[in-house]
Amino acid sequence: MRGIALAARDLGGAVVTETRLHQLFVLNVVLQLFDGTATWQGMTLWGEGNPMIEVMMASVGVGLALLLFKAKACVLLVLLRRCWRHREAYHALLVLAGFYTCFSFVPWMMRFVSLLDV
Repeated sequence: MRGIALAARDLGGAVVTETRLHQLFVLNVVLQLFDGTATWQGMTLWGEGNPMIEVMMASVGVGLALLLFKAKACVLLVLLRRCWRHREAYHALLVLAGFYTCFSFVPWMMRFVSLLDV
């Protein structure tokens, strides 16, 4: 299924389809799940770097704080996904994927790889 083309083009000049936007949505959800899981696992070794989440963890517990923050993020991703006809939704998902890749996925992977006994 090809998807319906948006009235916008992506940064490379290609027409953005609903399918492509959906793929970005799924990538963002996976990055959110990775970030939550990595934070849960990394808490015992390194603690939490986000002060807002750290305060929430102190008041409601680690698991519930992570669940609330990641649920909020996923709800906002769903809202962006539902706005697929607007080119800004595509660009927002693209920026979010880049942000979470650079500031969550890469740092967590570097920390976890540093634990390997090579």
